Amino acid sequence: MRKFVVIIVAIVLLVLGGFFFYKFYFVFGRGVKAGELNYFMEKGYVFKTFEGKLIQTGYKGRQAGTIQSNEFEFSVTNERIARQLMTASGKTLELHYKEYLGALPWRGFSNYVVDSIISITDPTTNQRVIP
Repeated sequence: MRKFVVIIVAIVLLVLGGFFFYKFYFVFGRGVKAGELNYFMEKGYVFKTFEGKLIQTGYKGRQAGTIQSNEFEFSVTNERIARQLMTASGKTLELHYKEYLGALPWRGFSNYVVDSIISITDPTTNQRVIP
């Protein structure tokens, strides 16, 4: 009987571990978003994370007959990327991101985690700051 309980507990732990990995560490999608950086900040009580919002061009309403700007909220885990984004407010960005199925407190508040900057363009001069 004791061996049976140990096997059941081991199976339950493996299933829970697999679910945790799938929910929080499995990369569901990858992509690129472009738009103007609205804000970027470091926030949090226990875990300090970097959070930002990108305003994309175009308007789309959730319901017929409404207008709403497209916004992309994201988190950043890499401090080097965060330092570059801290100085890029108001500039046009192209960001590469990974999409996860769940957010972790130490990774940020968003399911979207930016892992690289493709380009930063200054809209006033139309010159690329980062190629």
